[in-house]
Amino acid sequence: MRLAVISDIHANLEAFRAVLADLREQAPDLVYCLGDNLGYGPEPEAVVELLRAQGIPSVLGNHELGLVDPDCLARFNSSARRSLEITRGLISQATLDYCRDLPLFLSAHGRRFVHGLPPESPIRYLFEVRGRELAAVMQKLPEPVCFVGHTHELSLVVLDPDGQARPRELPIGLTILPPGRRVLVNAGSVGQPRDGDNRAKYLVHDDEEGSVEVRAVAYDIAKTVRAILERGFPDFNASRLW
Repeated sequence: MRLAVISDIHANLEAFRAVLADLREQAPDLVYCLGDNLGYGPEPEAVVELLRAQGIPSVLGNHELGLVDPDCLARFNSSARRSLEITRGLISQATLDYCRDLPLFLSAHGRRFVHGLPPESPIRYLFEVRGRELAAVMQKLPEPVCFVGHTHELSLVVLDPDGQARPRELPIGLTILPPGRRVLVNAGSVGQPRDGDNRAKYLVHDDEEGSVEVRAVAYDIAKTVRAILERGFPDFNASRLW
């Protein structure tokens, strides 16, 4: 079984289209999405429509939650909150209902998919939990492999035999997962990577081989930047893409 994992598209239609084109070449058996399909970017309605048309299941991200939960929205910083307010004016009621109905997590093929911290938080970041607390989280999961998003960065956490949860780098290309270990895999971001490489990122996981491949895909950043500015989003949403 080869599973592709995408995350944090953030209404970046150009990046999403480029990833879908690469996915067609990779031909995975299934694709899962870790949420934050909108927010920050200029094409929320088109991204959600395309995600649904492709039949890609998604979990709830904090930006979807911010759209449907005023208490969550109030906790966003001013720039992100303004971005969601603009986003709300760009989406249909059907897309809003879609966001409201997204599950907190998905579990399939012995893998868990969640936006933020497992087992099901769309809000807490992986980096907020370390040491014994993170090890306890990993040990309690029904699934030995869990994919997370939210940070827009790539990383790997391995639960070692001594019970310690140890972070490791997750570089572009193929990584063989330690056999028999519990792992958390941070999938990076399709639409707004924050790892120093502005290409769209996603993962291909081969469960038989026990590997994760990070795919990095170039796209038309300038077109996305223009659309962000034209729709009145904060300038920072555009500048951070470069």
